[in-house]
Amino acid sequence: MAVSKPLTALFIDCDSYFASVEQHLDPALRGRPVGVAPVMAESSCCIAASYEAKAFGVKTGTRISDARILCPGIAIVESKPAEYIRHHQRIVEAVEDCIHVEAVLSIDEMWAWLPLNLRDPATVELIGRRIKETVARDVSPVIKVSIGAAPNRYLAKIASKMRKPDGLFIIEQRDLPDVLHPLKLRDFTGIARSMETRLHAAGIHTVAELCAAPKSVLHGVWGGVMGDRLWHLLRGDEIPDLVSARKSIGHSHVLPPDSRHPDKAWPILCKLLHKACERLRAHGLLTGGLTMQLAFYRGVSWAAEARTDETDSTLVLMRMLDRLWRDRPEPRCQLLQVGVVLTRLCERSNHTPSLFQTVADTMAAMDAAKHQRLDATLDKLRARYGRSVVYFGSVQESRDEAPMRISFTHIPDLEVEQD
Repeated sequence: MAVSKPLTALFIDCDSYFASVEQHLDPALRGRPVGVAPVMAESSCCIAASYEAKAFGVKTGTRISDARILCPGIAIVESKPAEYIRHHQRIVEAVEDCIHVEAVLSIDEMWAWLPLNLRDPATVELIGRRIKETVARDVSPVIKVSIGAAPNRYLAKIASKMRKPDGLFIIEQRDLPDVLHPLKLRDFTGIARSMETRLHAAGIHTVAELCAAPKSVLHGVWGGVMGDRLWHLLRGDEIPDLVSARKSIGHSHVLPPDSRHPDKAWPILCKLLHKACERLRAHGLLTGGLTMQLAFYRGVSWAAEARTDETDSTLVLMRMLDRLWRDRPEPRCQLLQVGVVLTRLCERSNHTPSLFQTVADTMAAMDAAKHQRLDATLDKLRARYGRSVVYFGSVQESRDEAPMRISFTHIPDLEVEQD
């Protein structure tokens, strides 16, 4: 007889988080359809939509002009990343008052490991309701959280989405796999459009067929152990997380209409690189590669990479960016989006300089030491007195552009990245 697997994971997911924070900040938006945009331009897209807007078909990625057609009267507001981070921190504190947060996974997701004495379903439900009450009391009654619990974190995340919004759902071992059958393949983390196509090619069209598929079939569909992992996760098994090192640090910005001329776009690109360099140093990393990404207004994208000896110097990387910028195609063409990515990362503490240095290498090392002292001084001044107290001249014209953004995998550190 199979051993019953206890509840071990509690997953907390904030509902329509950015839009909910906007409705909290402005009572006039409550009960109204709301779309959150990174910039106030009709060509931009929604990065979040309230449930009132979702009822009209507006969702993440919907073009602003299309959102107005789908939902007449929708309120479009410009995103406020600093507010989202502050409220995120308050939500984490509220959850911590109820149960220890094992890990924050994104700006609107976190999970808690259930101790051995807190795994009874009735106790887990009580914890979930207490979290909801604490968030409503200490953060805002407008910001709702959906909570799921299951024998592993993967299934707990799925459970948190099965009763949205403001849901609380528990998947017990005895419920598997039948409780999952009403879902769609795309409801599962790790199954996007291309993977769904591969599953269809393997004869798997429903969740019931996915759960019944042999491990060897899923191994073949995923082309490796990720298929094996999913097979175990669907059965409630606990699987250790895959450990991965940070591979890149990047920033991008969709340009508003008045900043699409190359002369206007260049200072914004410089600011993005400066922000990436500050993050690089804050993480104690060095980079050996810089990629510049451009999207032209006429629909063509272009990217180029330059490599260097490992560095964290803003001046060195700025010179590299300048060379890439000068070599771009169609230098007079307007731009729609600009971005920079630092790659080939390594930890400064683990970096070993070349053992065979020439005189030129020695001089370069002396310059690097000067750059390091300069960057450290600037970082300290900006952290203490604000980002506008001192900056490189290349960002003079873009200090108010490319404000701090939040991605799915990165929550900005306000002390490092606040504009």
